Amino acid sequence: MSICEVILMNMRAERVGEQMKQEIMDIVNNKVKDPRIGFLTITDVEVTNDLSIAKVYLTVLGNDIQVDDTFKGLEKAKGFIKSELGSRMRLRIIPELNFEYDESIDYGNKIERMIQDLHKKD
Repeated sequence: MSICEVILMNMRAERVGEQMKQEIMDIVNNKVKDPRIGFLTITDVEVTNDLSIAKVYLTVLGNDIQVDDTFKGLEKAKGFIKSELGSRMRLRIIPELNFEYDESIDYGNKIERMIQDLHKKD
């Protein structure tokens, strides 16, 4: 496989990931009726080059119990979300969805608090 083919596969995976991000957000907000799913934001979708697996990174507004409930609701709705994606996207095979908590926002908030604490000490 040439470098150009690899680059094209990466670009396609990125485009598919971006479209999946928008579609999943719309599906969760407007179609999924599970009361366990709280207010969430999909921050990123990383799709493997062969388009077989999609890691869906998200944050959830709420405490640890609400986060756990949201992930349980998403796991339960995974088949429905995947079938909705199938009707909205032009792909032969819809990637397997893996929902993961995006810790980058929590990490950023922790850094921000540390910086504020340093300024307060001065």
